[in-house]
Amino acid sequence: MMIRGIGTDIVDIERIQAVLERQGERFVRRILTAAEQAEYQRRGEPVKFLANRFAGKEAVAKALGTGIADGVTFQHIEILPGKRGAPEVQLTGRAAQLAQGDQVLLSLTDERRSVVAFALFQTLVGGS
Repeated sequence: MMIRGIGTDIVDIERIQAVLERQGERFVRRILTAAEQAEYQRRGEPVKFLANRFAGKEAVAKALGTGIADGVTFQHIEILPGKRGAPEVQLTGRAAQLAQGDQVLLSLTDERRSVVAFALFQTLVGGS
């Protein structure tokens, strides 16, 4: 395997709370896909969930080498819990095009005031 890109992001949860208070559901719809919005509605700590997704998507976009730019939007990066609870990333649109089939791994962690996300794109080399 070969690492093709890495990205990291740190988000202040209070900053996300402030944006959510100003923009409301418009902000939620801009950041979260429909499936993520359903998960957001089920969560006991919606602001922390939103902060995690924001940081995760920023980290993934940075690992792609573009950030949220060059045609990549928050809607092109979907992060949902996998079978064991770890975040699983699905890419669509321009993000999928740039990933070229590479595997993306994402780690999310949060504390009371902040969220940290780390993303890695890896590609198989020589079938290993």
